[in-house]
Amino acid sequence: MPSAIAPRLAWVAAAIAATALAATPPAGDTKRGAEIYSRCEACHSLEYNRTGPRHCGVVGRKAGSVPGFDYSDAMKRSHLTWNEKTLDRFLANPPKVVPGTAMTYAGVPDAQERADLIAYLREAGQSTACRVLK
Repeated sequence: MPSAIAPRLAWVAAAIAATALAATPPAGDTKRGAEIYSRCEACHSLEYNRTGPRHCGVVGRKAGSVPGFDYSDAMKRSHLTWNEKTLDRFLANPPKVVPGTAMTYAGVPDAQERADLIAYLREAGQSTACRVLK
């Protein structure tokens, strides 16, 4: 009986490992993320509000909380805190994650590009210019 169970257990272990690897987001490249962020600059800046809120300190910040920025009611009620997981979901499809958001951008469909962008936002948030704004 134990010999019949061993192959099944090996298969289950392999399936679990494959699922864990698939769920792990790719590592981000901050240099590539800076290049990707140039797409965001039509509406956003790191240091100041534009059409969209400033991004200094976005990682770890509660959604809808930059003082002086007029957020949509949907964003203010979203109860999100921006971390790698929530940013990844939101950047993939903003209107799906926060229905009613004023951010009409369709999203960043490529998972690696999102990871790079998030890595850049995390690093940029630690810059001297951003630390002054906190």
